Amino acid sequence: MTVGVEEEFLLVDPETRRPVARAADVLAGVRDLPAGARVHRELSGVQVEFATGVCADLRELRDQLTAGRQALADAAHAEGLWLVASGTPPLADPRPELSAGERFDRIESLYRGQVDAYQCCGCHVHVGVPDPETAVHVVNHLRRWLPTLLALGGNSPFDHDRDTGYASWRMMDQARFPGSGVPPVCRSAADHAARVARLVDCGALVDASQTFWLARPSPRYPTVEVRVADTAATVDHALLQAGLTMALVAAAGDTPAPEPDEQVLAAAVWSAARHGLSGPGVDPLSACRVPAVDLVHALLDHVSDALGDDRDLVHALVRDVLDNGTGAQRQLRAGSPEAAVDLLACTRTGTGSPRP
Repeated sequence: MTVGVEEEFLLVDPETRRPVARAADVLAGVRDLPAGARVHRELSGVQVEFATGVCADLRELRDQLTAGRQALADAAHAEGLWLVASGTPPLADPRPELSAGERFDRIESLYRGQVDAYQCCGCHVHVGVPDPETAVHVVNHLRRWLPTLLALGGNSPFDHDRDTGYASWRMMDQARFPGSGVPPVCRSAADHAARVARLVDCGALVDASQTFWLARPSPRYPTVEVRVADTAATVDHALLQAGLTMALVAAAGDTPAPEPDEQVLAAAVWSAARHGLSGPGVDPLSACRVPAVDLVHALLDHVSDALGDDRDLVHALVRDVLDNGTGAQRQLRAGSPEAAVDLLACTRTGTGSPRP
């Protein structure tokens, strides 16, 4: 089983603590990327993306994530900027410059006001699968666990200079787009392709590669792509999302996936975005509120056998989040949007994780 991660980051002026649209300048100065890794522009000019190469295990992935953050942080520093790992900008430019490009132009033309101030950053995990039918089967199994991955991965409590009251305000921003949220159950790869084509025909998507579902068969790679978590506050938080996603893919087996009620799943996603690990969650199967932490332990029980040699590492990463907080909890403990930016600014030297 192979794994890769895409991480989106904000470029921030150290004086104002606000994002600045300098992506092209920063990306031009990136050096020393790991083998197979890439950097990209995003829709907003205040964002940059690092994509790892194809990794064989979590240890190789950790090395690539660390090196990628370091390379981008160094390039940002050379331009007098900070690289910040947050799902939304705690302090924001109300109308940032959008990136130039034909596809970006089509997106702006279709969604207009929805993308004018969109500056959200996510952590996307890709896990290799043998064929499209397997990818669809795995995504069906992932549906019930997506809210728990979000609760662990919330890292956007501040947005546009305010405390939103949510662990993941990014998820609320994404919910405005058509077809967002937990994907529907698909019976085959052909069924999945037909559902996406229908949304394109309805004018809700620019093309077949642009769905807003939180998990999907990747339209570009032979992978399942899970993009429920905010950009991780630390390398280890990103590694946790990857480790749990790999184990969930391995645990899918050949049995039919449970099919929780669509509205209950939507409630579970909202609850995870609202409370993170600090309050109640929703169990999609029982359709009841339970402590969010209980759902984390249920997820660990579910993937126990599938973790294999990564069991000790993943359990240690979970303990770190439970003991020291998610990204959202750490931002809130910082005390203000300005302090959250300082907390999440990646270092110029060292590990590439946020500086203390």
